[in-house]
Amino acid sequence: MNAHLATALFLANRGVPALPLRAGKVPFGNCPACRDNACGGRPNMKTPGPCECPRPCHAWAAATTDPRVLTGLAWATAWKQAAAVAYHPGGVGLTVVDLDHADAVAWARRTLPATRTVPTTRGEHWIYQGALSSANDVLDGVDIKSTMVYARWLGPGTGTMAPLPDTVRALVVKKPSPVRPVTAPVPTGGGECRHRTLAYLERGITMAEQRITGATSGVHATVYRTFLAVLSAHGRCGCLTDSHAARLFAAAQTKGESPRHCVDAWSNARSALGM
Repeated sequence: MNAHLATALFLANRGVPALPLRAGKVPFGNCPACRDNACGGRPNMKTPGPCECPRPCHAWAAATTDPRVLTGLAWATAWKQAAAVAYHPGGVGLTVVDLDHADAVAWARRTLPATRTVPTTRGEHWIYQGALSSANDVLDGVDIKSTMVYARWLGPGTGTMAPLPDTVRALVVKKPSPVRPVTAPVPTGGGECRHRTLAYLERGITMAEQRITGATSGVHATVYRTFLAVLSAHGRCGCLTDSHAARLFAAAQTKGESPRHCVDAWSNARSALGM
């Protein structure tokens, strides 16, 4: 059996959602239609693309404990090409403090309670019991990996796993990202708003807020698609303002989206529309 597949099955048997990674720590899709992201899904799952598969198939969302998926035809080629195995820490109630260099490791040793550690190429992973929102660059060389991200599996590590400390939780909420200003291009249609009335815009924003707050599943995808729809309808006429974007961001954050994910979703939606 392929060594990486054997590792993934080992993790799955212990309730840890796993997935294959290609060279460069890039994930594979877990369904034939999305192989090599043919459906247009975002490979890092910061914001999902237009994939309409009946099951999650990208990055952290593809991580699974189901041996039928891990050994199925969709990933048969992936395991042959795999360069590593990843897992979804938040899916098993864990948080990884990813320390990218020696200074970050030194900071952790001074500041954080001892826990299970795993050596990495450039630093260490410190693993705690407890899940929270993920965030990158919370400090120089420090990333927090838990929900909606994957981490490379580098072995079980050493030491006794400690509960997630408040110090780490504070890093995630310490510096929330501001709402990114909306800089819409020059209006089309002779410089006039094609909607003729701002009431149309207000109804659109209200409906978008309701669509986000009413989501019962797939919140991440719902937020992206809603941002995409709003920008498609209103982003080129010049009537969309920072306050409208702030309302949408606030709605997304009430559903658990981080400010960083909101900014990324908004930016990617604009890019998808050529703005």
